[in-house]
Amino acid sequence: MAESARNRRREERVSPGRETSPAGLSRDQRFEAEALPHLKALYGTAYRMTRNAHDAEDLVQETFLRAYRAFDGYTSGTNIRAWLHTILYRVRTDGFRRAGRSPQTVELDGDGPAVPAPQDALASGGEDLVRALNGLPEGFRTAVVLRDVQELTYEEIARVLGVPIGTVMSRIHRGRALMRAALGGRKP
Repeated sequence: MAESARNRRREERVSPGRETSPAGLSRDQRFEAEALPHLKALYGTAYRMTRNAHDAEDLVQETFLRAYRAFDGYTSGTNIRAWLHTILYRVRTDGFRRAGRSPQTVELDGDGPAVPAPQDALASGGEDLVRALNGLPEGFRTAVVLRDVQELTYEEIARVLGVPIGTVMSRIHRGRALMRAALGGRKP
């Protein structure tokens, strides 16, 4: 009996992600079906957080890697979008912590080709809105993006950011006020 349990554990280590759920789907298939449809939304959030396409891609890639590794801990049928956004936010926070411990580098002006503005933002005619959103401090911008762009509830945002719901409401209110001021040209 102990021998068969050891063999089962050995097989699980040899072929992770191949176990089937009661619905007959493997772990990989469940991950693809539940998590991958949120890829574009996560990229949009990551882009607004980082303001850089390459950093956003890296952030989303690391988010999906961590989500895949922790997928056994995810309860099917719960809000996977909020779960993925929580991971995204934590990956971003970990990046800030790592950056604080590493030496700072400075990009020199005139070195290499200039980076063009994001074409999709220019084509949509929302340059002012994008500029106002990018001008928000990090905490306000993240809260506003999660609420107004990703349409998460206040409770979900509080869980993602790890702050009380009152703080979420305050950040969203202040962030929107700063955006209105930036778009209208008056002080908040």
